[in-house]
Amino acid sequence: MSGALAEGKLRWGALLAVTALVLVAAGIYAVAAYQRFEESRTAASSVGITASQPLPAAPFILFRNTASGQGYGNAATVPLASPDGNRAVSGQECDRVYGTSEKVVCLKTNRGLVTAFEAAVLDRNWEQQRAWPVPGIPSRTRISPDGSMIATTVFVSGHSYATAGFSTATEISLPDGTSGNLEDFALMVNGERLLATDRNIWGVTFAPGQSDVFYATAASSGRIWLVRGSLSAKTLTAIHDNVECPSISPDGTRIAFKKNDGGALAAHWKVAVLELATGQQTVLSEKRSVDDQIEWLDNRNLLYGLAADGGNGDSNIWKLGTDPTSQPSLFIAHGWSPSVVR
Repeated sequence: MSGALAEGKLRWGALLAVTALVLVAAGIYAVAAYQRFEESRTAASSVGITASQPLPAAPFILFRNTASGQGYGNAATVPLASPDGNRAVSGQECDRVYGTSEKVVCLKTNRGLVTAFEAAVLDRNWEQQRAWPVPGIPSRTRISPDGSMIATTVFVSGHSYATAGFSTATEISLPDGTSGNLEDFALMVNGERLLATDRNIWGVTFAPGQSDVFYATAASSGRIWLVRGSLSAKTLTAIHDNVECPSISPDGTRIAFKKNDGGALAAHWKVAVLELATGQQTVLSEKRSVDDQIEWLDNRNLLYGLAADGGNGDSNIWKLGTDPTSQPSLFIAHGWSPSVVR
């Protein structure tokens, strides 16, 4: 009996020793990986940059810098007239960014012993004005044209819209610090309230000149709709099928969006435009899958991000005209999450 007990103790001791070695090795690897990451961030940038400065006079493009080296992952700006020129890189790290001439919303990941996610509002000098926790991985954000409302979408589970079973949380925050979860709004489909609990809402875009109106995507039981939202009535009314991540044009007449033509198991998103007055839909020429909330450069051209060849956290911003014959062209190399500030 004592021999069996001693043998058991030896086994437990060996198991503990192996476990300790694995944990030490994992810790060493994590520290080394972090050091390599920090070293890469302090290396010379692969593009022309200037030091952080206040937001420039409009018009300009605000975006996330993905060029390797100093300033990687930070919010940056370029003049609208020279998108390929030197970029002014701020000191603010953002996963997703959007702005006006006076403020910027930055969705970020705060890494530490426990990873947390946050939305922060910055003034034109990049100083933080307020911040609040968000319940998942940053995905989308928008600011209303007058700067009074901020929409955020995060992944509560899953990390991609192509992942089966993903779940989102979308909120609209008001200037007084209060916010509303859009899953609490009444979802109206064909004149009836949809009471299903498996609802996802994402990708808010605010209607210009209409402070109470916004558009978003709603999904339930395998169906997807473009919904028109009312803040005062707390309603989401389905107005068109199969519209994801809508973005309204500056003149308020059209919605640019991504349209899945690959099915639920192998999503492939085409870029399309919907005429709100007529419901006419036009699919554009981009052949690559665009998993982004498109931005309008002007009433005739769109911007969106695509991962760069080779990956490694790099991406590029592309331009595409709304004419079906238009072909995509590179607009900003090593960039993501564009916001056009007029």
